[in-house]
Parts: sequence; C-alpha cells; structure tokens
Amino acid sequence: MTIQSRSNPRVRALAQLKEKKFRKERGEYLVEGVKMVSECIAAEKNVTSVACTEEYADKFPGALIVTRQVFEYISCERTPQGVMASVMVPDTVPHAPKGRCILLDGLQDPGNVGTIIRTANAAGYGEIYMINCADPFSPKCVRASMSGVFFADIMQGSEQQVLSALGGTPIVCADMNGTDAYSFTPPEKFCLCIGSEGSGISANVRAAAKYTVKIPMAPTCESLNAAVSAGILMYLLKGAAG
Repeated sequence: MTIQSRSNPRVRALAQLKEKKFRKERGEYLVEGVKMVSECIAAEKNVTSVACTEEYADKFPGALIVTRQVFEYISCERTPQGVMASVMVPDTVPHAPKGRCILLDGLQDPGNVGTIIRTANAAGYGEIYMINCADPFSPKCVRASMSGVFFADIMQGSEQQVLSALGGTPIVCADMNGTDAYSFTPPEKFCLCIGSEGSGISANVRAAAKYTVKIPMAPTCESLNAAVSAGILMYLLKGAAG
C-alpha cells in the first residue's frame, strides 16, 4: 500500500529527524539517496526504517512506500531521489584512539564537518573527536560525508572529556604561526586538530597541543577553508609519519 498522507505516524516520525531536537531525543538520524542507503545497509548499521517511492520498492523490500509528494515532505533535498532511511546514532562517548586521529574544535559549518569526515575516512583517520561542532548526523553533514559517517568512529564531548580520552596522544594543531608542515615530521601516532575559521583553536586545546603546523600560502591568501586545510594536512602528515 502506498501512503499518501503526511499525517501518517511513520511519515511524521521520519520528517521529525530533520530537526536536531528529535535526533537527540530519539538517537536516530536520516540517510538519503539510493547509494548512501545501500551503503548504510551494507555497512550493517542499525537501520530502523526505510522509506521510498514506488519506483524503488523492488530494490528495498519491506520499505515504507510513499507518494512522491509525501517523500518530498520528508526529504531534506531540493530534488530528492526517492529513498531514505532512519538509522541509530552510534555510541559517541570519547575513548582512547587506536591510531592517527583528528580533532575538530568549534567547527560550525555542517558542510565542512561532513567533508572532513569523508576525507578522514579516505585517509585512514579512523577516529574523529568533536568539541562544540555542528551535529555530524545532521542531514547536511551526512550528505557531505558521502557515507563516511558509516565507517568513522565519531565522538563528541566536552573539552575535558575529549582531552582526557586523547591522553598521551600528541596533538598537532593547525595554526598560521606554526612550523611549515612540509618540513615537519610527526610521531607515528598523533591527533591532528583543526579549529574553526573564525575563532581558531580554543585556549585549552592549544595548551594541550605538543606541536603546531601551518600550510605555507602566497601572501595574497589569508587562510584556507577548514575542510581544505584538514584534507591537505591529513595526507601530508600521514605521509611524513611513514
């Protein structure tokens, strides 16, 4: 049966997850698009429901079938594809890293956060710590991560929680006054820290850092986008560490 009403309880439950309040209350987030929903299922994430339009019913057996108009109501996209899933948010209590990791300090742009998650997954930074950042499970972050949220260990917490979890792991901060990243050799295991473009890295995190590095730039350029900086440094430092 195809659901035609926005007031259907299951439809309303999915639509609510566009808001942070409901994601936090229920511990669920949205994944949208054929490719991302398929990858989410293949990654054996805890999928709580799938909704789709009639054209995808055969590809996702057991899904909630809705009209195109109802799907557009649920969707966060301007031109939705027609497939969506709700997924349980994994445990995000900070714990000690197993290898190279990244710390995001105060990044509020969801597109940047999602892009960094995507790049961290590609570059092999398995753990991502976040202090005062945009919700990594918001629709925009999830979309920008391109399935990275399914494979990265994302941990959110206070400064004290995160710094305690990092313990003796050397923190390498990205800073315009740091050492040239191209001449810096990091330890084999480290935590790369990226601050917000506006306010940079917080005083407490900076105090806990062992190293600071910068990306050399032409004098006509004041700064780089946070996600671009993170991508350059993740690969550069990984290569230098061996």
